[in-house]
Amino acid sequence: MDRMLEQKAWYFRYKYYIMCGVAVLALIIYAVSLSLGPSRLRIDEDEVKIGEAKTAPFLEYVDVEGLVQPIRTLRVNTRESGSVLRILAEDGQTIRQGDTILVLSNPELERAIEDQRDDLARQHTAYEEQKIEQEKLRLQLQKQALQTRYEKQRLDKNIVLDREEHSMGIKSKAQLEVAEDEYRYQQQRTELDMLSLRNDSASAVLRGQIMARDMEREQKKYRRSCDRLEDLVVLAPCDGQLSYISATLGQRVGAGEQIAEIKVLTDYKVHASLNEYYIDRIASGLPANIKYQGEQFPLHITKVVPEVRNRSFDVDLVFEQERPSNIRVGKSYRVQIELGKAEEALVIPRGDFYQSTGGQWIYKLDASGKKAIKTPISIGRQNPSQYEIIEGLSAGDRVITTGYEKLGDTEVVILK
Repeated sequence: MDRMLEQKAWYFRYKYYIMCGVAVLALIIYAVSLSLGPSRLRIDEDEVKIGEAKTAPFLEYVDVEGLVQPIRTLRVNTRESGSVLRILAEDGQTIRQGDTILVLSNPELERAIEDQRDDLARQHTAYEEQKIEQEKLRLQLQKQALQTRYEKQRLDKNIVLDREEHSMGIKSKAQLEVAEDEYRYQQQRTELDMLSLRNDSASAVLRGQIMARDMEREQKKYRRSCDRLEDLVVLAPCDGQLSYISATLGQRVGAGEQIAEIKVLTDYKVHASLNEYYIDRIASGLPANIKYQGEQFPLHITKVVPEVRNRSFDVDLVFEQERPSNIRVGKSYRVQIELGKAEEALVIPRGDFYQSTGGQWIYKLDASGKKAIKTPISIGRQNPSQYEIIEGLSAGDRVITTGYEKLGDTEVVILK
């Protein structure tokens, strides 16, 4: 007898199809959830660098390359024109103040000075002759003054005698009056003669002084001309190292032309170029330092050149105390110029995230340290090793500081 088989439910008959459909639906839902949720990127932890936000002293400074230069560089210029006769120094030679660098020849100047010498000799002869004439005039004036004084004394005696004779009755009153009129006339004449003699004497003294000054002036002109001959010998103005000589034998050089340069090596300065961004914050006196072989050497800015060229400007710094033992002209050091005093601030290490994000956001790690989330931040001041964080982070937060060229604009980074 046949037995009727029980018919299975439809979902048993199609269970494999149903299972496949559910799996496909779950995959679709998962894909949709991924597309609608935050973007994620998995990356090896070794490919990025992680830093920690912490409260620490923040010092704003500029790190630049400085080049050692001599403390001063003097240009040597000629005072007279001429042809180069001899060169007695060489490039790179150490010279002392007063050493001869080169000798010039100027025949025209030598002939002009010889003519001046002849003119001075003739003027000196004429001056001596004038002095003799002046002496003769002086003696003549003295003789005239002596004669005038004698006449005055004689008149004084005569009037006394006339008055005595009148009192004795020898001369009448009319004769006495005539004698007194003559006396007054002669007395006034004598005073005028004495005044004239004094004026002539003063005039003679003044002429003598003028002649002496003229002669002295001519002598000074001649001495200055002789000094011009000495200027044909170009001397070192100070101790130092002769950088170069730009003259050759027989070359014609003009007055005031630069022919050499001397480096003063009694001390050194450090020359650096800074970005124009800092021009309003850099001033003379700002402290700086050089770190070399574990030692720190303090400096300060002595000169700021305000002219901006190629988006940068120049500064000079000098050492305050010690110098590096191997310092020499042309050697370069890293110089840190301080823009203020150290202050407590929330900081993170410097990294390439700033170039990729503009300092607007950063990846902050969660408590597990395996997931980093895109977090908005606000950056304040910065130095070559730190950024100051104003908003977005707290002390102890860990952030990704490098490797952003691989991360793109992903919302979440998973570290493997």
